[in-house]
Amino acid sequence: MSVVEIGKSAPGFELYDQSENLYRLSDSLGTWVVLFFYPKDNTPGCTAEVCDFNCEYDRLLALGVKLFGISTDSSRSHQRFAQKHQLKFPILSDQQGRVALAYESLVRLGPIKIAKRDSFIINPQGEIAAIYRSVQAKGHGRFIHEKIQQLMAD
Repeated sequence: MSVVEIGKSAPGFELYDQSENLYRLSDSLGTWVVLFFYPKDNTPGCTAEVCDFNCEYDRLLALGVKLFGISTDSSRSHQRFAQKHQLKFPILSDQQGRVALAYESLVRLGPIKIAKRDSFIINPQGEIAAIYRSVQAKGHGRFIHEKIQQLMAD
């Protein structure tokens, strides 16, 4: 497994969202991408984080940024979660934990695999521009919005 670090190519993926739409990271080349991993749908911290990103979504979209949430929950769980909180962006199902593992964002608790609360900003060339590990859930969407504006200005 390659090491995930700033300046290296972001690990590719193909995952389904809450509506069973397939997303590939390679389809986003040429645009800025934010990937945020979170542990579990419908838990207090994860709900706060996802809803915070939902509040920032229109501002990120106006910058041309693609936003994806990723957890090891099923697409069906994501569908209920997205409907409950009226999410505007895709949340991707990584039930096997392969993508979280590729981003060094997977925790194994016996047979259970969950994603860590980590975020990645990927530049239009498909390289990792920023990594944020073990982030605070509340306010993280705004933080990422500010950071991506700084990166775009450089």
